[in-house]
Amino acid sequence: MKPNAYRRKGEWLELALPSSTDEFHAAKVSQVLGIPPKLWAKIEKQGGVEASGGKLRLRLFPKQPPGFEPEWQPFDVLFEDDFCLVAAKPAGMAVHPTEAAQANTLANAVAWHYEATGQDVSVRHIHRLDADTTGPVLYAKNELAQLVLDEAMRAKRIGRTYVAFVKGLVEEPYLRIDAPIGRDRHHPSRRRVSPGGDPAVTHCELIERYAAASLVRLRLETGRTHQIRVHLSSIGHPLLGDTLYGGPAALIARQALHGEALEFEHPFTSEPIRTEAPWPDDMLDLADKLRRS
Repeated sequence: MKPNAYRRKGEWLELALPSSTDEFHAAKVSQVLGIPPKLWAKIEKQGGVEASGGKLRLRLFPKQPPGFEPEWQPFDVLFEDDFCLVAAKPAGMAVHPTEAAQANTLANAVAWHYEATGQDVSVRHIHRLDADTTGPVLYAKNELAQLVLDEAMRAKRIGRTYVAFVKGLVEEPYLRIDAPIGRDRHHPSRRRVSPGGDPAVTHCELIERYAAASLVRLRLETGRTHQIRVHLSSIGHPLLGDTLYGGPAALIARQALHGEALEFEHPFTSEPIRTEAPWPDDMLDLADKLRRS
């Protein structure tokens, strides 16, 4: 069982040793603490394991450069501790640069946050959102957290819930959209439902209907590029504001998609963590417009 409490001292994490110290060190420590064997071996090789006085000390927090140019941009911190950070991404901001000269990304803003709070931490995102989608983005703050959270993402143990306003009246209270997604060879930025694409599954729940639009809540089983946008467009309900996939742009200047909640297990203690991102102003304004229409 993993420990549910720890003490950090600078670059080191400190834990009380169990009474049977020999048994604890007999190739079981990495399993008990959830540290992958290769990372454990690397830490040991670098002199990052110390045991004395009934305590185990691990150098899990070595100082590292951010990897991105720190640049102030406003964002809200939804959760933060020694191992991870959840940032609420604003609309119109890319998660990270896609070319050398690009700035004003969430990665730059997170790098600034780390620098401003005295943290020598690399910026390591675990998942991404489209530039015009708002909501929580999860970051690992050390190598252990990145390995554990990357594996959790691959194993579909990180839950992501979204809300969206879509064109038309969704009739079914619940839909499971199971349709593979691939590139659109006629448009470099688009994706499409394609028999030869990657498997993709989206769960869609109806929340509210208006005169000519609907509010839905969405949960992803997979994380394909533009997955929600492609799947909803494929069933005749493109996102409002999503002109790339056929959504009308009269009521909102971007795709009406917001990451509402993010759920994951803490990468060291395994404690369940749920973060919720408040709706941005443009989504609140859109809801008001639709209810008055």
